[in-house]
Amino acid sequence: MAEQVLIDVAEQKRLNDAREAGIPWKKWGPYLSERQWGTVREDYSENGDAWNYFTHDQARSRVYRWGEDGLGGICDDKQRLCFALALWNERDPILKERLYGLTNSEGNHGEDVKEYYFYIDSTPTHSYMKYLYKYPQREFPYQDLVETNRRRSREEFEYELLDTGVFDDDRYFDVFVEYAKEGPEDVLIRITVHNRGPEAARLRLLPTLWFRNTWSRGENHRKPSLREVAPGVIEASHHELGTYRLYGDGDPELLFTENETNAQRLWGRPNASPYVKDAFHAYIISGRGDAVNPAKVGTKAAAHYALDVPGGGSRTIRLRLAAAGVDDVFSSFEGIVESRIGDADEFYRRITPQSLNDDERRVHRQALAGLLWSKQYYYFDLEHWLREHSSHPLLDSARHDVRNTEWVHMLNSDVISMPDKWEYPWYAAWDLAFHTISLALVDFDFAKEQLLLMLRSLYFHPNGQIPAYEWNFSDVNPPVHAWATLWLYRYEQALGRADIRFLERSFQGLMLNFNWWVNRKDPAGRNVFAGGFLGLDNIGVFDRSAQLPTGGSLEQADGTAWMAFYCQCMLDMALILCEYDPMYEEIAFKFIQHFIWIAYAMDRIGENHDEMWDEEDGFFYDLLRLPDGQTMRLKVRSMVGLLPLCASTVFDPDALTRFPKLLELVALFRKRHPELASHVAPTDEGFIGHKERRLLSILNKKKLEQVLGYLLDENEFLGPHGIRSLSRYHLDHPFTFWVGHQEYEVRYLPAESNTGMFGGNSNWRGPVWMPVNMLIVRALMNLYNFYGNEFKVQCPTGSGRYMTLFEVAQEITRRLTDTFLRDKDGRRPVYGGTVKFQDDPHWRDLILFYEYFHGDNGAGLGASHQTGWTGLVSTLLDLFGRVNANILLETTRAGLLSRVVKEQVGGKQTGGN
Repeated sequence: MAEQVLIDVAEQKRLNDAREAGIPWKKWGPYLSERQWGTVREDYSENGDAWNYFTHDQARSRVYRWGEDGLGGICDDKQRLCFALALWNERDPILKERLYGLTNSEGNHGEDVKEYYFYIDSTPTHSYMKYLYKYPQREFPYQDLVETNRRRSREEFEYELLDTGVFDDDRYFDVFVEYAKEGPEDVLIRITVHNRGPEAARLRLLPTLWFRNTWSRGENHRKPSLREVAPGVIEASHHELGTYRLYGDGDPELLFTENETNAQRLWGRPNASPYVKDAFHAYIISGRGDAVNPAKVGTKAAAHYALDVPGGGSRTIRLRLAAAGVDDVFSSFEGIVESRIGDADEFYRRITPQSLNDDERRVHRQALAGLLWSKQYYYFDLEHWLREHSSHPLLDSARHDVRNTEWVHMLNSDVISMPDKWEYPWYAAWDLAFHTISLALVDFDFAKEQLLLMLRSLYFHPNGQIPAYEWNFSDVNPPVHAWATLWLYRYEQALGRADIRFLERSFQGLMLNFNWWVNRKDPAGRNVFAGGFLGLDNIGVFDRSAQLPTGGSLEQADGTAWMAFYCQCMLDMALILCEYDPMYEEIAFKFIQHFIWIAYAMDRIGENHDEMWDEEDGFFYDLLRLPDGQTMRLKVRSMVGLLPLCASTVFDPDALTRFPKLLELVALFRKRHPELASHVAPTDEGFIGHKERRLLSILNKKKLEQVLGYLLDENEFLGPHGIRSLSRYHLDHPFTFWVGHQEYEVRYLPAESNTGMFGGNSNWRGPVWMPVNMLIVRALMNLYNFYGNEFKVQCPTGSGRYMTLFEVAQEITRRLTDTFLRDKDGRRPVYGGTVKFQDDPHWRDLILFYEYFHGDNGAGLGASHQTGWTGLVSTLLDLFGRVNANILLETTRAGLLSRVVKEQVGGKQTGGN
């Protein structure tokens, strides 16, 4: 019924056609990276120094091996043919073909893009997309940015592009790029250049079409071609992709060269071809007519427009990239573009909660647009790469100092959701799980594909490990895949089509991964887990991924809590699968057992000094186990101690009683381990909640009250814009630990890191991070579903104001979402004291979704386009725009999302196909 109701929504029909009829509406999209240079894939150095082996300065002249990057560009889903912009303001020393930023060693807080660009809009099939790049008319201050940032300490602010004065007097161009599909392989491109300055200015605009070089390094020797076939028309021929034509409106000058390395410029060696990758720089800037191919053929081409744009005025250029011949290229152009804009507006109108105001809708839509723009084709053949590095494990002479040698089986060649296509142009497993939660609002099929991708044999390690990220695939990310899988399954179930095959396929892979965790990360078999940094970078006293300076081992409260949470999610999935196959009853029992043993290990019966729970403090800490057998708690109040709260799952009263074999096994366990069962999972009234629901949680009611006391204290974790990653208590009371004569300190830092741990470009010692806040909100809603309206806590702590746990979840969500919304003075906290973003009408409604946020004022920090997991703000706006306390309390868990979805579109099919 739902799909029939929404059949009139054009974008929804495209999604359905892509899924059901195989129509390739997603074949073309924003799949270009924004930084291919400085990546592990392109690193062929002897010492693994990826940033300095392939630099930004080299990128214009040097062919990439594993991918392509560009400015506001698109490509096909295997990145064979690429399109992007090149710009020149007649002052810069180079064309602006790609975004510029500082490397890890150049920035005072690590790598950082130094540009202003915005993902304004996108539909899930990319039938309409809009992008904005702000290009200064003055010379771009490349050297000033490097030198000034290098001089600054970690305690100082970063030196940003606005700080250089290059945008003074509004002397810049706003370059808007819009893409609109008439068909799956027919893309209209509208480029509008606004001169925001007071005087006329000239811009050289070079829409560029090129092939990724697959012929020079043995991947495929068949070389594609570009050629001029008519004035303003470039024909692209590829043996796999077929034939496309790029039509340029007006009378542009067509330029051709080869996507080949300029070895002469880089290393003083003869070039294999007279026409090389950076030819357009030489032709446009240096006036070298011999740099481009007069025969009008090559593998890289551009349409050259010289635009004189009046002060305060604009110029528009139209192009069209199509696989089939188009008879009348531009006559219906504007009508098609406006139609796709209308489709996008209708799609977002249907999927956005009606209760949201205009500014909330703006944030909701731009968050989802940023998430969709952050897709990237990711190609990495580890077997081939390791052979090229003489480090293939099957070679007798294999080097042992090259990263990722144990991942020789891996072949990645897919469109993947990236954390940030400039700062992190590679997938990260736990980031990706959070991405899928928001992606499900707009493209359910893509969200599920992303989760399954990490469990495929060409990604997933044969030993059961999920790959972390390219810098070290063997690093350990928090195990949140199971939670994301369960969320997606229940959401789709609410749409009326439970995908049990998706759930079972995921479950089988996750079983292997769960066993990997048990076998690898609990080496002593005590049901307490390590894991290293676990995505929380510098949160600990020591680098938790390195050998401890004290010797011994670290038993991690977060690692152990993650595994308890993993057990709960796997149990939940197993119970669903029991409905289809009773074989899963014994597997469900396995996860009940695991959870009880883990929860007991964190807090055993009696007073024990070798466990993570501190009864006196009422908080969880990491436990340091020294070589001589002594133990001590590292009493840092951080997110590490809050994560046990997230291991809280509520089950409906008949969840177990429907399965006789499972009931029998649980009864046997209680008989064999009565003290343990009564300590962790008692059956008394204290563990029977609203509507006789059952709670599986590390925290009993007393512990919950104690932990919430810290969580909701504004002098501890509760910041004005969400839950801080480290308690503010440590601002005046830093935790110190001495090893010999070496002091280790953890102090509250609300903004950037002051250490180089994990590169120094992120900080978990104070700022607010969206993904863990999302899990805390989820836990509070679960716990409210159990405790109901009778259980209230002070929020904020000490305020005398009591709230239910649902109201607490609402309050935290309000603080998180307010980060991006205009306050009563019209200012967005995310932009802090940056006047341009707060006051200028051409800047103030452009939202950036940063990696993390200042713990005391909400200003955005870290990667500026981390829409991946910060895009969760769309999910929070969506959820609390639809759910009220009564719905949550009176509806079973299985029925909750069904109620939400029905409210979402009045019973209509939504966003996700």
